[in-house]
Amino acid sequence: MRAPLGHFDNAVAAPDCLDLLTPPVAEAVRAWRGHVPADQLIYVDTDPEIADTAVFAEHYGSELLGQSANCVVVAGRRGAGTTLAACVVLSSTRVDVNGTVRRQLGARKASFAPMDTAVGETGMEYGGITPIGLPAGWPLLIDSAVVDTDWILIGSGRRRGKLIVPGKALADIAGALVLEGLGI
Repeated sequence: MRAPLGHFDNAVAAPDCLDLLTPPVAEAVRAWRGHVPADQLIYVDTDPEIADTAVFAEHYGSELLGQSANCVVVAGRRGAGTTLAACVVLSSTRVDVNGTVRRQLGARKASFAPMDTAVGETGMEYGGITPIGLPAGWPLLIDSAVVDTDWILIGSGRRRGKLIVPGKALADIAGALVLEGLGI
């Protein structure tokens, strides 16, 4: 199979390679019920040593700079309570944690979750966290520019490998909320 973007030697429909995904991501792909069929979630094998966006795009295709998204875990605090959420923005932007995220979560303070919290709560590797397979009940905030991208490169749950999915597929994930201005 040829990947819909980039220059990858190995691309396969994600349902056909569940063993290459972390357990929560594999389970989410197995249970996929979005408007976009699961076989349009494409896994591409990548070198984890060149996961940095700029180096990654230089190696796998410069067009990936405009078609890649990052998924980060944030913590919103209000009083003694903390709400964990995930945010997905184009890799050319950064998450508006202190504005859009804080307001959306109804938090007094919001920040990026510590690495051990993000990894422990998601069951995914740091640097590979993806919106597919997040814990049930988590808010998933997605910048509208991500959803408006025909094909978007996201993490696979591991540092090795990525997923290429239609941007609109992410809006079908439980708990997803598409927002303008999440990425700045």
